[in-house]
Amino acid sequence: MECTVSWTGNTGTRSAMGFVAETGTGHVLMMDGAPDSAKPENGGQNLAARPMETLLAGTGGCTAYDVVLILKRGRHKVERCSVKLTSERAEKDPKVFTKIHMHFTVAGKGIPTAAVERAIALSHDTYCSASVMLAKTAEITTSFDLIEA
Repeated sequence: MECTVSWTGNTGTRSAMGFVAETGTGHVLMMDGAPDSAKPENGGQNLAARPMETLLAGTGGCTAYDVVLILKRGRHKVERCSVKLTSERAEKDPKVFTKIHMHFTVAGKGIPTAAVERAIALSHDTYCSASVMLAKTAEITTSFDLIEA
């Protein structure tokens, strides 16, 4: 797996902290920093997600993918799945994630609660590389709602 991240450069008279990531599969992702009123030359323009937000989003995508796949392989009728991630970061550099909570909402027909619990646990403990890595610095907790669709 590979990815190339390139700084977009300054824009006019203003410094910018925007970046473009091109993945090995040819997809493009934009990132930007938060504006810094104290030091505008160090801040972004708030034109895209922050790099740490993309890390959190990637983790959500990784675990939601696992949950849907595990449920489908169990022949459950999954109609929708989402996960809301909330996090806390360390106050000092490196500002790693220290807590992450993942709240899943799964909708489908006749899906047993135990099947959702198992899918989330398998993703969290075994399959989701992103959450397994982040668990090295962050306490990761999960919860879910199961909706009969």
